[in-house]
Amino acid sequence: MSLEVLYTISSTATGGGRDGHVKSATGRLDLDTRPPKEMGGSGEGTNPEELFSAGYAACFLGAIHAVARGEKVALPAETSVDVTVGFGKTDSGFGINAAISASLPGVEQAVAEDLVSKAHQLCPYSNATRGNIDVDLTTQV
Repeated sequence: MSLEVLYTISSTATGGGRDGHVKSATGRLDLDTRPPKEMGGSGEGTNPEELFSAGYAACFLGAIHAVARGEKVALPAETSVDVTVGFGKTDSGFGINAAISASLPGVEQAVAEDLVSKAHQLCPYSNATRGNIDVDLTTQV
């Protein structure tokens, strides 16, 4: 895949990975990481899946807005995206899955579903995960 890079950012993890610290090069992200209680940790920090779900949700919402602008569809301010990330064991180690729930209140169901489907093709997170993890997509109006 050819990519014309428009932006780069790096982050550094220190400590024990899931039980450590992450900091971005800009310093705007500066967080302790802790395994969630469900995985035997304290749950008192963030974790990779939480960070992934937040990034995916923001990116996917941006993709919906981009598609809507291109199709001249006005989106309500209440438009939102929730991304739930699951973590678990696989036959060969560990893996994740994602469930994306897009809410476009007041938009006709067929129009909303079309926008979300097209956003799924545009979103960089969707493109990065396509064929690699299970992603469930739902649209609410």
